Parts: sequence; structure tokens; C-alpha cells
Amino acid sequence: MAEGGAAGGGENLLFLTDEHLRKGIEAMFFAYRGFTADPDRILEGYGYGRAHHRALHFIRLSPETTVNNLLGLLGVTKQSLNRVLRALIEDGLVESKIGPKDKRERHLVLTEAGAALERDLSEAQRGRMRTAYRQAGPDAVAGFRKVLEAMMDPDMRQHYQRLRDGNS
Repeated sequence: MAEGGAAGGGENLLFLTDEHLRKGIEAMFFAYRGFTADPDRILEGYGYGRAHHRALHFIRLSPETTVNNLLGLLGVTKQSLNRVLRALIEDGLVESKIGPKDKRERHLVLTEAGAALERDLSEAQRGRMRTAYRQAGPDAVAGFRKVLEAMMDPDMRQHYQRLRDGNS
């Protein structure tokens, strides 16, 4: 592949036009809709939304994470997160533990039921990702990941890199 060229497309990516960007934005909108459709159907049965899914996902990735850490990861208001966590705790999906060093901190862990729900939600998304990755091939997957990382705000990229590298 020539420098700046797209695999098979022959387009020069160094000079992206507004039309290229518009098509990419539209693709992201439709892909996101597909990416969230399966979990949305599962969540609907619980009366939950995407904020609940994101909370379950990040609590699984970082067991014993604090409420403040989760606030930073999700980028939501404290009031919004408290509403989500209250529902997850009352429904027996998340457990809130007092911090071992600082009694004011609350550490969050998934219960068995919470882990099972998170697994169902993630498996739906992994299935869609697996299919897309297989169709696109390894070079496209690596390029896609680079694009996603480049689109992240710097502070979110740092959170992502810590999670990716196993340093929650």
C-alpha cells in the first residue's frame, strides 16, 4: 500500500475532503447504533439504559474501583451516576464496600448476578465486533483502533491506556 493510500481504495488519505469525513461520521453513527442495539434489547428487560451498561462494564474491568474513579471514566454527573448505582445496588448487581484505607470511599464490585448480566451484554457486542473484525481483516482492525485512539480526548486516552495495559 502506498503511503497515505487506503487498502484497495486508492484514495489519498492525506487530503481528506469534507465528503470523506461526512461519510466517516455517518458510518460511525450507524455502526454505533448497531453496536448498541443488542445490549439495548437486553437492558430494556431490566428497565436499564446505556449508563447502566457502561457502569457494569467499567466495574468489571476495574473491580474495587471507587465511585470517584467511575465518575472520571464515565464523564457523567455525580447525581446521574448515583441514580444508576442506586438501581444496580438495589437490584443486587453491584456491591458497594467501604474503602479499606479511607472509610469515606466506596469501592464497587459486581455480584454474581451483575457479572452474568455484564457478560451477556459484552458477549452481544463481542459477537458483532468479532464478525466485523473477521470481515475487515487484521490491518483494518489495527487501523480502526488507531483511529479510535486518535479521536479520544487526551485524558480519556490515558484512562483507556491504563485499562488496556491492566493498570486500573
